[in-house]
Amino acid sequence: MSAPSVPGKLGRLVVVGLGLIGGSFAKGMREKGLFTEVVGVDLDAESRRLAVELGVVDRCETDLAAACQGAAVIQLAVPILAMEKLLAQLAGFELGDALLTDVGSAKGNVVRAARLAFSSDNPRFVPGHPIAGSEQSGVEAANAGLFRRHKVILTPLEATDPAALALIDGLWRALGADVEHMQVEHHDQVLAATSHLPHLLAFTLVDSLAKRSENLEIFRYAAGGFRDFTRIAGSDPVMWHDIFLANREAVLRTLDAFRDDLDALRDAVDAGDGHQLLGVFTRARVAREHFSKILARRAYVDAMHSNDLIFLANPGGSLSGRIRVPGDKSISHRSIMLGSLAEGTTEVEGFLEGEDALATLQAFRDMGVVIEGPHHGRVTIHGVGLNGLKPPPGPLYVGNSGTSMRLLSGLLAGQPFDTTLTGDASLSKRPMNRVAKPLREMGAIIETGPEGRPPLTIKGGQRLTGMHYEMPMASAQVKSCLLLAGLYAAGDTAVTEPAPTRDHTERMLRGFGYPVTVDGNVASVESGHKLSATHIEVPADISSAAFFLVAASIAEGSELVLEHVGINPTRTGVIDILKLMGADISLENQREVGGEPVADLRVRAAKLKGIDIPEDLVPLAIDEFPVLFVAAACAEGRTVLRGAEELRVKESDRIQVMADGLLALGVKAEPTPDGIIIEGGPIGGGEVWSHGDHRIAMSFSVASLRASAPIRIHDCANVATSFPNFLGLAAQAGIRVAEEGKA
Repeated sequence: MSAPSVPGKLGRLVVVGLGLIGGSFAKGMREKGLFTEVVGVDLDAESRRLAVELGVVDRCETDLAAACQGAAVIQLAVPILAMEKLLAQLAGFELGDALLTDVGSAKGNVVRAARLAFSSDNPRFVPGHPIAGSEQSGVEAANAGLFRRHKVILTPLEATDPAALALIDGLWRALGADVEHMQVEHHDQVLAATSHLPHLLAFTLVDSLAKRSENLEIFRYAAGGFRDFTRIAGSDPVMWHDIFLANREAVLRTLDAFRDDLDALRDAVDAGDGHQLLGVFTRARVAREHFSKILARRAYVDAMHSNDLIFLANPGGSLSGRIRVPGDKSISHRSIMLGSLAEGTTEVEGFLEGEDALATLQAFRDMGVVIEGPHHGRVTIHGVGLNGLKPPPGPLYVGNSGTSMRLLSGLLAGQPFDTTLTGDASLSKRPMNRVAKPLREMGAIIETGPEGRPPLTIKGGQRLTGMHYEMPMASAQVKSCLLLAGLYAAGDTAVTEPAPTRDHTERMLRGFGYPVTVDGNVASVESGHKLSATHIEVPADISSAAFFLVAASIAEGSELVLEHVGINPTRTGVIDILKLMGADISLENQREVGGEPVADLRVRAAKLKGIDIPEDLVPLAIDEFPVLFVAAACAEGRTVLRGAEELRVKESDRIQVMADGLLALGVKAEPTPDGIIIEGGPIGGGEVWSHGDHRIAMSFSVASLRASAPIRIHDCANVATSFPNFLGLAAQAGIRVAEEGKA
């Protein structure tokens, strides 16, 4: 439900208790004009006087029965422990069709009191809890906008009338609140952990320190962290006294679990167990940011229109200088996976700190691996060995990363514990049967969502058997998934690919000392060996470099050097295709780093010509095609791509989305089932939509170099997944693109 569902103007609203929450609700409702009258009830005469004077309510009543007679909605906004007496009073009145709701922060206590008062569940009672507050309190702090963008949790009972629930839900939404429905017990447990426990700890810590003889010295030297944590100890003691008594059972469960963790931490300090301490501290440091990202992603997906991040790309410009694009995403993913499963400590340099690779890193933290960093591209992984992973506390969320989900599914199929892999809305539309089906043939038990899409639920403890698998389509992710499952499968696991794909997994397994056999187009592993920790230097990502290779090729007068780029022969299709189109690209300072070939790429502006792209190069440039389509639009003549149906199931349907954008800019582009036909010609300005696909957003940024007017690119938030500093590096090199409003 996204819009308020309040049918016309309602009768009288009665708010019992004119504090901050009750007063703000009354004031918001009065300003919205949803009721014919808003009446306040409060024991305090000054609160009643101020409520009328400040326009919080139309009038106040001292007699509860008189106020409630004939009311449409009655909201109870009194302290938790006063609720029992109030509900007993209300049960003795003739309330007619009035709806009852409350704002208490412990729902079990309120529901029990209501059952006691009304002798059963009242279908017209909708328990609720707005999670909003302010440093101020009392009716004088009432604010009609207090609940905007704040959560309100409603906890309907089985007997609750659906129409009553819909109406109360609609009232909160009318005030701009984000409303969720939850079971009573679940609400109380969640709030015990997120709100009640922190307050209990803050009160206890301040009280404990204040009682010590050196209390003056302690508070004199207390730094910002102490002040931030203990600020909430300044909350209303009476209110919190009520809450802890009302939500006693859930608070005790949460406190017991926390005490166990605290005891484990004490034992680690006592034993000098630095590894245990490092595990707690590294997980804790990133936990808040990680879960915030999950929630922000959900919000981003739910309300794409309100979170539309727009790039504004201005026409013209040329590129010069030397730049280093971020580390290779594919290698960054694999360094975390294999480093976690290795024995010993693996050091990684050049790690890509984009959201996709960080999702893989977080997944292994969730499975008990201690990982330090990333800090300026450096990551230290304390490996646990092939059989050392632990069950994660909940589903592993991998955001927008198809690589994480597909490769992890192979590793997790061989673990003794169950796991669920989830992702954001974009990833949840992508096909996973291509890994699930062959893994099932190896003995894995995997459940997917409808049509083989995420989430994936993988049952642990299965005996995997190696097999020889002929891939129906070339995919490095499928190949890598099966090779990783092969580390846990009895016998040999061999994968035959119909065309060459990136071989980072095979190279890195060897780098960790695990034997891999590659014979022509067949890669195979056998179980029974181990991974030994190593040092990895991640080369710059050729997929990220591709945007600048095309940019410097199409912008007149450009000469740019891209440093330390990985030129793995399974990834250089973009260079080969651009050279066939007439690009001036030379490889300098070629060397090998950690088993991967690397070079500096010098690219100069050149006149490009349209070509028929050779189908054998398609798998070697599959991620770079969006920006290659921009090169084709700037080339003289026609460019034809065939055999690239894989592009239709990436983060977006890249064939259709690029065609739509090019057409919007005046370029002739005709999509085909497995490719596209592009006629080179002038590029205009206009509006294009990237559909949340990072590579589309960056490709149209590059197109602006040859555009005749500005290009506005919508839905660019996901650029952070693969290229977090794209805008800064683009501006440094000479592309005139920036976040709209921040140019």
